Amino acid sequence: MKVSVNMASCKISGEQGRSFTNWATTFTCKPELYFEPTTTEEIIQILKEARRLSKRVKVCGYGHSPSDIACTDGYMIDMRRFNQLIDINEKNCTVKVQSGCLLKDLIDDVLEPHGMAMQNIAAISEVTIAGMICTGTHGTGANYGIISTQVLEIELITAAGKEVICSHTENTDLFRAACCSLGALGVITAVTLQCEPAFKLHQRQWPGTLDEVLDNLDEHIASSEHFKFSLMPHTESVLMSRMDRTKEPVSDVSSWFWSTFVGYHCVQFAYWLSSFFPSTVGFINRTLFYLLFSKPLERINISRKVFNFDCFFPQYVTDWAIPREHTATVLRELRAWLRENPNQAAHFWIEVRFCRSDNIMISPAYGRDTCFINILVYRPYGKFIPYANYWAAYENIVKRVGGRPHWAKAHKETAKEFSHMYPEFNKFCEIRQKMDPQGMFLNAYLERVLCMDSQQA
Repeated sequence: MKVSVNMASCKISGEQGRSFTNWATTFTCKPELYFEPTTTEEIIQILKEARRLSKRVKVCGYGHSPSDIACTDGYMIDMRRFNQLIDINEKNCTVKVQSGCLLKDLIDDVLEPHGMAMQNIAAISEVTIAGMICTGTHGTGANYGIISTQVLEIELITAAGKEVICSHTENTDLFRAACCSLGALGVITAVTLQCEPAFKLHQRQWPGTLDEVLDNLDEHIASSEHFKFSLMPHTESVLMSRMDRTKEPVSDVSSWFWSTFVGYHCVQFAYWLSSFFPSTVGFINRTLFYLLFSKPLERINISRKVFNFDCFFPQYVTDWAIPREHTATVLRELRAWLRENPNQAAHFWIEVRFCRSDNIMISPAYGRDTCFINILVYRPYGKFIPYANYWAAYENIVKRVGGRPHWAKAHKETAKEFSHMYPEFNKFCEIRQKMDPQGMFLNAYLERVLCMDSQQA
């Protein structure tokens, strides 16, 4: 059933009974009304009606975050139809798009035809521009910041229905907050990004051991524009990857395995079977590494196709940011825990990536060069696989070295913990209170991570 919201200049319908489920199928909610606006006027009217009726509003994008950050029982605004190109400037290599534009569509349909690219992107591009910015999404490269560091300007609509612009030179504190805002400051409607001329990447992948990479970590990081490595849990095996710009022609010899129906289901079936025989996880991981990653691989392709990889099937994921200098300590402690717990379902990969520091108020890389360590447990054929002990052990390790959780991923931290993690956390909360004094854009997740009062009540 659809319910119409009217204004003299526009009319928009909100759908009742619509459910929202994130990509990982780990969280579901049923908003009171579900909207899919296509114009700024429609968004303003939705907020006006929400204000009148004292309703809460949550904006969602593609739903890729494996947490409850987008869930609400109030009004939900789905921005995926708010996805048009506003302006492109080839001379300055900038692009301005509506906030619901998918990163994949921006790159494939807009940037590449104009000979442009983003300097660095995350491993997944089926995310909206605003969602990527709001959650502090990152790629890898010690000289590159999180994706939000490529943002030049943000336009948003406040809870009062006012349109506001912020940038490096206008409303600068708001800009530093909006570049990782969790959707708590308003509805982002447009984003201007600094891009670059299109480029190709030469990727070199080769196997090694965890001690080999950690003993020479600084050299590995310095040797490439975009260095990362992935540890196969319950083994000593590591897959290292260097990605550097090249003018050589495309020559992509990626494994056929990952792009086939057979490969996809072989991995899923193996991990499903291991749920009945937990002691086989280590054997499966060793076998997969030997069959697929034991030989060096090189390929050249356009940047997005090298940066991106397939997430396969739904998974539980947690990703923490630590000071880069503690990388070896954390991974060796995590390896030791896995050795003591051989039956723990720890699927591939433990992915390790690097970013430079920034000054975005609640960016996980705020004020320090950062290592992101991402761990996961798959959900083969949708089956629940126990992961709580693995998560708890990992979090205990990273917290001891000042870890900060990735905002989009599952975690249990609260405003009390975040107030100690981020030097400007209180300033961010003051800006949020000023922008949204009635808490229209809050939900259970944001109350937990931003509001001290709600925890003390």
